[in-house]
Amino acid sequence: MPMDLRAYTWRPEKRVVPTVGGGPLSGLRLAVKDLFHIAGLPTGAGNPDWLASHPLPTRTAPVVEQLLNAGAELVGKTLTDELAYSLNGQNIHYGTPMNPKAKNRLPGGSSSGSAVVVAAGEADIGLGTDTGGSIRVPASYNGLFGLRPTHGELSLEETVPLAPRFDTVGWMTNTLALLRRVGEVLLPEDMPSRTASGPITLAVLVPEQGDQPLWREEHDAWLQSLGTSAVILRRIDVNGDWLNHASECFRTLQGREIWRTHGRWITERKPVFAPDIQARLQWSRGLTEADELAAERDRAPLCATIARWFEGVEAVLMPTTPGPAPRLDAASDRIAVYRSQLMGLTAPAGLCSLPQLHLPVLSRDGAPMGVSLLGAHRHDKVLLELAHTLTENHS
Repeated sequence: MPMDLRAYTWRPEKRVVPTVGGGPLSGLRLAVKDLFHIAGLPTGAGNPDWLASHPLPTRTAPVVEQLLNAGAELVGKTLTDELAYSLNGQNIHYGTPMNPKAKNRLPGGSSSGSAVVVAAGEADIGLGTDTGGSIRVPASYNGLFGLRPTHGELSLEETVPLAPRFDTVGWMTNTLALLRRVGEVLLPEDMPSRTASGPITLAVLVPEQGDQPLWREEHDAWLQSLGTSAVILRRIDVNGDWLNHASECFRTLQGREIWRTHGRWITERKPVFAPDIQARLQWSRGLTEADELAAERDRAPLCATIARWFEGVEAVLMPTTPGPAPRLDAASDRIAVYRSQLMGLTAPAGLCSLPQLHLPVLSRDGAPMGVSLLGAHRHDKVLLELAHTLTENHS
């Protein structure tokens, strides 16, 4: 009997979406975050008022069609945080999906349902979105491989947006081999591949928040275990002030986009949201054009700094999250501090439209965590190749 994961918003009693046999993903089970439209199935976006106020989709998102045409079989639509505006994975309306790898901890959002069903073995491919970390964070918390592609490279047609200038399609799997197979289906053919031979050249991002290093001894131990497969050319120290600045810049630009996208519907419909999400939406509503222009001015030097991280190296290695998932019973003030640390780590990829790939290679206190490869623009396939080399030599 399947586990009670509370992760699905819809599961088929019969095959209502045709499956194409014989493709590269034939026989693989696909779970789709409930932001992607599928013709004839409701899209709820994690909120009952959204579900009640929007018509039944008549078209299927192209990215879902690509996967179905490649042979994947749809097993259900999965729960998301409300409008995808959270990284926790909690939903006051539908419950919190159970993290199969750490049952007393958060599953991570907003692609929580897709992560949980893959981690539990009920699906092979978890399709989701990533705006501020919603593939990378649940992949880390549930011990999965996950890719946030370069912004704008995959279609987001027929998908409920959050902040379009940052929204990306992403996916999670239990194995890197399958993550790469999905990439062969979805990523543009003209993306560059790795041209270098020999050891991988990396820079290591060493972030610090409040005098607390987020790159710790277990990260270095994993690095040492790679042996000669990777050469660390330099370490990049980043302090909490810089991370907080990047996070605030991202949050401001994201908040303005969110209110432009959903403000009218929220004002007219007056939907019920969880208190934390309601507070963030109200904060977004209060942002001004001057706030946005100031953040836009800050973004350019931030991205110039991030571009320098890649000088002479193939990718930047960094902690994906500050640690394993917070406990379900963690105090709200502790969650707020953790979220601040987390957004500092997820902001660089979002601000600069970069790809990032999570590797589930570490754990702490019995719960998953890991590292990420942050790539240069459109180096998504390079990241997949680098990850293959690193994990192959590590295994």
